Amino acid sequence: MNAVAASASLRSFVERHRRLFVLTGAGCSTDSGIPDYRDLEGGWKRPPPMTYQVFTGDPLGRARYWARSMIGWRHFSAARANATHSALASLERGGNVEVLVTQNVDGLHQAAGSRAVIDLHGRLDRVRCLQCDAVLSRAVFQQQLDDANPHWSNLRAAQAPDGDADLEEADFAAFAVPACAQCGGMMKPDVVFFGENVPRERLQRAMDHFDRADALLVIGSSLMVYSGYRFAAAAARRGMPIAAVNLGRNRADPLLELKLDCRCDEALAFLDASSVETEPA
Repeated sequence: MNAVAASASLRSFVERHRRLFVLTGAGCSTDSGIPDYRDLEGGWKRPPPMTYQVFTGDPLGRARYWARSMIGWRHFSAARANATHSALASLERGGNVEVLVTQNVDGLHQAAGSRAVIDLHGRLDRVRCLQCDAVLSRAVFQQQLDDANPHWSNLRAAQAPDGDADLEEADFAAFAVPACAQCGGMMKPDVVFFGENVPRERLQRAMDHFDRADALLVIGSSLMVYSGYRFAAAAARRGMPIAAVNLGRNRADPLLELKLDCRCDEALAFLDASSVETEPA
């Protein structure tokens, strides 16, 4: 299917549904310069990301994470919303979005103007103490990292997903990780790592919106991670229509009413500053 036909097909799907539960993934942010994790078959392009167990249990692994993140944050924090984010914000303004649940941690949907957003996996621009639950902006913690590790500040490395950087052959044991200024506890990015559960309250909020939706629209996610796939499985059990836009294989392919194997911005090209016309309720 070419880009024009794909966009027309998605427009038809959107116009039939007034309350879309929109689920987004890494494919929304690749045009903003943030790499994704998976290939067209849904496999890892690189070693799997940091796990909660390694981060909390291995001081060297934790130092490695923060050293790479310190370098990667400069690029990640400079990313700007792209046409896909803007199109989805337009869809919300048109009244078609019950909620937008994103697996991304970059905050770019909000930057583009979306308001009904649940950050399923958290936000990388916040850091949280695992002991006292104090929250710090990443900009402030980044300065603490820089101050504690001045000899690392000028290093450069290739960008990796979610603010990581391919910093290799470094002595991570020499990297100093600041502790919580309030209690001396361990600081962790306020995101859900692999091996960690989505907070129950956040998941419940998402499911409350899901119960009010009449269709599921997946944009830029292969749904290989269960935290996202659960919504497709629930939609299928309820007989809820599902449309997905994603390059390559999708874990929910057998469940889809509409599958568009194309770029997100191409499929959403029918959206502009005007609202989408919907059928009467």
